[in-house]
Order: sequence, then C-alpha cells, then structure tokens
Amino acid sequence: MTRLEGKVAIVTGASSGIGYAAAKLFAQEGAKVVVAARRESELKKLVAEISSGGGEAIALAGDVQSEEFAKALVSMAVSHFGRLDVAVNNAGSIGETGPSTGVSEKGWSDTLAINLTSAFLGAKHQIAEMIKHGGGSVVFTSTFVGYSFSFPGVASYAASKSGLIGLTQALAAEFGPQGVRVNAVLPGAVATPMFYSVNGSPESQDGLAKMHALKRVGSPEELAKSILYLASDDSSFVTGTAHLVDGGISITRS
Repeated sequence: MTRLEGKVAIVTGASSGIGYAAAKLFAQEGAKVVVAARRESELKKLVAEISSGGGEAIALAGDVQSEEFAKALVSMAVSHFGRLDVAVNNAGSIGETGPSTGVSEKGWSDTLAINLTSAFLGAKHQIAEMIKHGGGSVVFTSTFVGYSFSFPGVASYAASKSGLIGLTQALAAEFGPQGVRVNAVLPGAVATPMFYSVNGSPESQDGLAKMHALKRVGSPEELAKSILYLASDDSSFVTGTAHLVDGGISITRS
C-alpha cells in the first residue's frame, strides 16, 4: 500500500524545486494533490506529468500572500476531492539581500509576507478543514539559515524562515489535541532555481557544497522524501519539530 493512499494534499510553491518534487512524489504515493504557485504554465506541466503517471492533481495559480488564495486552495481540495489531510506550505523567496543597514523596509516586509505570513494564512485555513476530518499533517519549508547558523546579508530571509519554526511549535501545541501534526523541514543547500540564482558561478556553488558534511548539495527529490515522511503516518508521533535535512552543513566547520 502506498504511504498517502486516500489522502488529499495541498502543495504550494509547486512550480519548481522542492515543491514540484514533493507534489510528484505525493501523487506516486497515492495522494490526490492540489498544486499551487504563481506560474500557471509550470503548474499545468506538473499536472500533466502527474496524470501521465496515473496520479490525480489539479492546479490553481495565484499569490500565496493573499488570504483569499489560501481559502480558495482549501475549497478546491474539498470540492474536488472531498477533504484535506496534508498541506505543504513550501512557497518562499530569498528576498532582498545585502548589508542589513541598507535593506529597505519594503524589502523586509515583502520577505516576511512571502515566507512567514503566507504560511500562517495557509495553515489557518488548512488546519480548520483538517479538524473536520479528525486531523492531518502540516509541513512548512524553513531552512538551516537563522537556525543553526547564518550568512551575512540575508537578515530578512533568516528572520522569516526561522519564524516558521516558532509558528510550527505554536500550532503543534495548539492543535495536537485535535489530531493535527505540524512540523518544519530545514533543508541545506538544494539544487533548485533559487540556489542557482544566489550562487551564479561554479566557484560559489562548489564552495557552498563543500560546507556540507556530505560535500555536495541536495536534490529536490531528497527533500521530497523527508517531507513525505512528515506528511505520512510514518511520523504519527512526530510534531512540533525542526527537522534538519541539511547534508550536515549545521555540524561542519571544515
């Protein structure tokens, strides 16, 4: 039996990278998936790939910063598939980077809105629906940055992503009695479009890879497998955790 058989899942930030890989893996594991991102063309491609593999998926393009979009995703899951069991709030942005003394107020606010507030708005409506069916699993994509250590010039990114860990703990404590588990996955460097946009040269990519204990960056598919664990009943006694999947970057100093 597949690990998400009979489950319905929402995955945001699904047009590329970790979200794309997670949505495909969820469908392979039996879930009916609602995929979300801004780029409609990429979502259509993802739905076609899932369908060609025998899975079920529908897409909705929109902005995760909108609470109406969060509501619409839940409504779509319920109207098409009858329920909601799993939500992966994965959408995010590196935001405005550079010396913190030069970061604009708008750059700071926009990064928090995309990375933290949108995740709260998503979970707010996802959890309310999950409770109707006896519980579920919510997963946030955070990062090691701002948790185990950080880099110069990424204050808004670090603050917003570490804020997800506090949100994870608060929601896990609040809704655990109603059967809702909430966890955060904390990737190291992963070969996604965001990684390449920040590390444009082979030298930069190689340097960051060597910071990991495994001396390489991860793949979106590797992160998807860890998200699957948190989403599935395999982690039925796991909630409120900051789940490092970082190739050992947090413990490496050489």
